[in-house]
Amino acid sequence: MDFKPANNIQDLQYFGEFGGVNPSISDSSTYTFLSAKTMFDTFEGNAEGCYLYSRHSSPSNLYLGEALAAMEGTETATVTASGMGAITPVLLQLCGSGEHVVSSRTIYGGTYAFLKNFAPRLGIQTSFVDITKLDVVEAAITPKTKVLYCESVSNPLLEVADIKGLAQLAKKYNLKLVVDNTFSPLSISPAKLGADVVIHSLTKFINGSSDTVGGVVCGTQELIDQLRNVNDGAAMLLGSTMDSLRSASVLKNLRTLHIRMQQHSYNAKYLAEKFENDGLKTVYPGLQSHPSHALFKSMMNDKYGFGGMMTIDVGSLDKANALMELMQEQNLGYLAVSLGFYKTLFSAPGSSTSSEIPEEEQQEMGLSDGLIRFSIGLDADIERTYNMMRTCMEKLNIL
Repeated sequence: MDFKPANNIQDLQYFGEFGGVNPSISDSSTYTFLSAKTMFDTFEGNAEGCYLYSRHSSPSNLYLGEALAAMEGTETATVTASGMGAITPVLLQLCGSGEHVVSSRTIYGGTYAFLKNFAPRLGIQTSFVDITKLDVVEAAITPKTKVLYCESVSNPLLEVADIKGLAQLAKKYNLKLVVDNTFSPLSISPAKLGADVVIHSLTKFINGSSDTVGGVVCGTQELIDQLRNVNDGAAMLLGSTMDSLRSASVLKNLRTLHIRMQQHSYNAKYLAEKFENDGLKTVYPGLQSHPSHALFKSMMNDKYGFGGMMTIDVGSLDKANALMELMQEQNLGYLAVSLGFYKTLFSAPGSSTSSEIPEEEQQEMGLSDGLIRFSIGLDADIERTYNMMRTCMEKLNIL
């Protein structure tokens, strides 16, 4: 597969209203019309290049959406105010009352909570399965199933989805394969592997500066038009529109994503190899010991590595908390949720980002108390970082 996502971003060239190298920001909530007929046509979705109201779309949002669609290789995209503001409208657009979703059991806690606790109130049921076993996925499909849902690399256990295999199942049963690609931008291109819809939380690696939340849905023109439809579009009616100022900010940061992902991946691989050699239970898709290492390698685009996310298991929540507090004291990073920042972020998912998942289900999926999820930063001297982390672990008798 010879897909070059960073080139596609590079090839987009926008000019600002006054010739600026950055496009002008459309700082308006509503837009004027020179004729009443054009306003009517715009309401009906028949006026190309005309803007009505910024909840529907704005020039700034369309610039960012176009760039993200180019990155993922889809026809178009729509940006939203958060990652969940992208995920929930897609699921509600594709599923109605009495219908069914087959989802990976290891997904972001907010997505899990929506499917497990909220969607049933609307008559939508979900079966949570081990997404790495295609026979188990297929067995969960019913005549009511409309969507297969997974993450390219799952949060927080870093399981890798066989997107080609899942796409074949989706095609066989006439389902939509929706893939959250937040953990692996540029590294994996799900649409090129057969996914119907690709979602990102822009909050994470794509924005990269932990200063805003945002989301995107990348897909066909038909789907995006449905989501934005003024009469029955879930994105339009639920109002999860991104602010124009934020769109402009994310677009600027997107241009350095390829450089940042290379460094995140390089640093994460270095630390994962060191920790594994030290005898720590380490999970990172770039390690030969990862059960889906070969699968990730077969799907990945050249240059961007295996991503910036890794986990270690230090045996207990007390030890995990002590280590994270000590690492924060030593300026090695922040004890914080989220990911994709220039500094390393670490958290214990069982009591934070996956806390929505009941304890017995956490145990069933292998999410242990002592698990620490790392989003590895852009450290210039990763050997120094490793030595400092190792010193912290020795001090707490973890090593």
